[in-house]
Amino acid sequence: MMIIACILLFSGFTHANVLLDRVVAVVNQDVITWSELYKAMEADASPKIKELQKDEQRKVFRENEAIFLETLINVRLQLQEAKNAGVRVSDEELQGAIDSIKKKYSMSDDAFSESLKQEGFTFAEYKKRLSEQILISKLVNSQIRNKIVVTDEDLRKFVTENKEVLENTESYNISQILLKKQKDVDNRKLEEKAGDLLKKIEQGESFSDLAKQYSEDPSAKAGGDLGLLKKSQLNKNFTDIISQMKPGDVSKPFWTENGLHIIRLESRTEVKNKDGALEEARNRLNDKLFRERYNAWIKSLREKSFIEVRL
Repeated sequence: MMIIACILLFSGFTHANVLLDRVVAVVNQDVITWSELYKAMEADASPKIKELQKDEQRKVFRENEAIFLETLINVRLQLQEAKNAGVRVSDEELQGAIDSIKKKYSMSDDAFSESLKQEGFTFAEYKKRLSEQILISKLVNSQIRNKIVVTDEDLRKFVTENKEVLENTESYNISQILLKKQKDVDNRKLEEKAGDLLKKIEQGESFSDLAKQYSEDPSAKAGGDLGLLKKSQLNKNFTDIISQMKPGDVSKPFWTENGLHIIRLESRTEVKNKDGALEEARNRLNDKLFRERYNAWIKSLREKSFIEVRL
């Protein structure tokens, strides 16, 4: 059976083939199949993993299939909850989201179709995946995000316990190229690759183009643009590097727990008044409450559901 499943996955499978597939999890009335799991892992794999040979890819996937399956189970639970709550995504909402994506990345219809092809999606598969993302977003907003209220008393308590919020008022607009740490991959090879990328940048090649081609961060599609980040949102590795840079500078490669980074400082700004710092504190507290309530909500969904893992 495993041999058949491997053939289906890496030769391209259809709904007719799925009868030969095996169930890896039961989530209430739904099942998750081996091929669904691996197709999802392929879709979300980093560029580095996608460059590997198929046997090497399968090895990486096998090492991470249990963790990824838990993520798929959580997704399936949220989709079921959305259905039970009567949450729907209209054709207009879906088309609007697709149009927004095209506009954001300045993509023509042909360029968009080519991008989907490179990512391994048919248009129908992409629409289904995007529709599910919108559905979950709407559900989470209605169940959690829209119910969060940060009172002035909550804010005062948070600021008292996190005094650095009022002190760290600087913000940065940065872009990055990230080479993720990989199990069984020599760090020296990543450092050599990062060194080669830095040379290309120093020789005048576009940072944005190189980020699109080589970065393994979700920001790669946007040319590595991370947007405007508060100093308090960055770990010390980043702030130490940025403190020595001026707008337009590109850093030497440096390590964090996520991998090897090259960053370009686009600009820096400073909140000039207390009101701006307090607004940042309010946003941070809102995000903190959201994460706590979202995790508790997912836990409650799992506790009231029938879940059987068959890996």
